[in-house]
Amino acid sequence: MKRTTFITGIVVAALSVTAVAASAKGQGGKHRGMQINFEELDTNGDGFVTQAEMDAHAAARFAKMDTNGDGALSADELEAAVAERAQERAKKGAARMIEHRDANGDGVLSQDEMKPKAERSAKMFDRLDSDGDGQISKEEFEAAREKMRHGHKGKKRDGDRGGDN
Repeated sequence: MKRTTFITGIVVAALSVTAVAASAKGQGGKHRGMQINFEELDTNGDGFVTQAEMDAHAAARFAKMDTNGDGALSADELEAAVAERAQERAKKGAARMIEHRDANGDGVLSQDEMKPKAERSAKMFDRLDSDGDGQISKEEFEAAREKMRHGHKGKKRDGDRGGDN
């Protein structure tokens, strides 16, 4: 029993740290962790967040994930929580994409609205076509994939990635 309580305490503490880190990161960054705001943590509305409020928030998150109420998170419960968060992110991402690309304001994206801008598309093609022969071989494609996986960590996605051009 003591071991279960200890493990639960560690999970609650980890969730508290995650909540604070996510809150500190803000919603504008590329951090994909839990999105939380100050008001959610400041449950009594006094303008301050106490350790007790953070602990209560973490305990509530744990309880929400612990769907069978046994005080432990099974793989199925964790999978369901992760899937729920992924679904929420997907909905927000889809809404943002429509907001940014829906040129005619009809609330849906046509094939033309989904096309990348010609300049960006040409630039990407040139990066992939490393030998400049006007076509992308499987080797060039795989080399670019590897470069993106390992060579660009921490760099901005919308700027020049330090390619050969």
